[in-house]
Amino acid sequence: MNKQTKSLGDVLAEFRQHRKLMQQELQKVIVGQDDVIEQLFAAIFTRGHCLLEGVPGLAKTLMISTLSKILDVKFTRIQFTPDLMPSDITGTNILEEDESGRRNFRFVQGPIFTNILLADEINRTPPKTQAALLQAMQEREVTVGRETFDLEEPFFTIATQNPVEQEGTYPLPEAQLDRFMFNIKIDYPTAEEEEKILSTVTRQEKVEVRKILSAKSILNLQKLVTSVAVSEHIIRYVSSLVRATRPSEEKSPEFIRELVDWGAGPRAGINLINGGKAIAAMEGRFSVAIEDIKKVAIPVLRHRISTNFQAQAEGMGNDDLVRRLLEEIKEPAVSKLER
Repeated sequence: MNKQTKSLGDVLAEFRQHRKLMQQELQKVIVGQDDVIEQLFAAIFTRGHCLLEGVPGLAKTLMISTLSKILDVKFTRIQFTPDLMPSDITGTNILEEDESGRRNFRFVQGPIFTNILLADEINRTPPKTQAALLQAMQEREVTVGRETFDLEEPFFTIATQNPVEQEGTYPLPEAQLDRFMFNIKIDYPTAEEEEKILSTVTRQEKVEVRKILSAKSILNLQKLVTSVAVSEHIIRYVSSLVRATRPSEEKSPEFIRELVDWGAGPRAGINLINGGKAIAAMEGRFSVAIEDIKKVAIPVLRHRISTNFQAQAEGMGNDDLVRRLLEEIKEPAVSKLER
């Protein structure tokens, strides 16, 4: 038993070291944004997808392209535009003629057949094209005509959108938003970080980053994350937190009933636990703590709560509501069996 525990401890220590190396390589190019980087890593190690929001110029695209360079996997970027068609993403059947004159259809794979897919400015393309990603994100497969093709693992969709410019955009429907594990908001850098950015970028120094993890290593680490223990009182806490976001629940706080139209579904709870597992594993721990859940609560819940006009009039955003919930929802008592 001790040997088994020690072995798991060694593996988690190695995992922690890999994560540290990844962060060091990424920070050769990206200044600051520690929380954003941690959330991206958590999504990768739990097979999750991310939606990045931030005003132009905050290095969203640079962050993802650099992340792809430190992982030894295939990377594709799609620039979403109003005239982009679903077949431009998934691929299409083309008619070919062989040497004997016989004609056959051959499927030509689209850019979605990759490991890391960067969907740049996803809200600039119509719903029909946005929907082409739904099946790939949920089932990890693509259906074209009567044929279904499996996507190679690991597969992640990391989408970006600009929250400021709304002209000529198509807001993501709730069903697609729910497919994203995290909604990550990138904020402005601090004064010290901004000075460092100005200093390094204007020198035009070429920075080389090295590859840290292969596709096989990522898959092994994903399996390791699933083995992180989650106690019953953590599950009870997550359930209480998610259910408290729903105004129809009897036990939901009064401010939720007043300010929210609808709350988070069960997928939010699954993502909270998976995110908590990833945070614990990256820190070299065997089990999830309440603090791990709180750390991922805002990026998991912010896009799964719909506020009403009263909330907007009072200046209460989704992040404010989640923070208030985290203060109000108390940690459940640990039963004797769990001690």
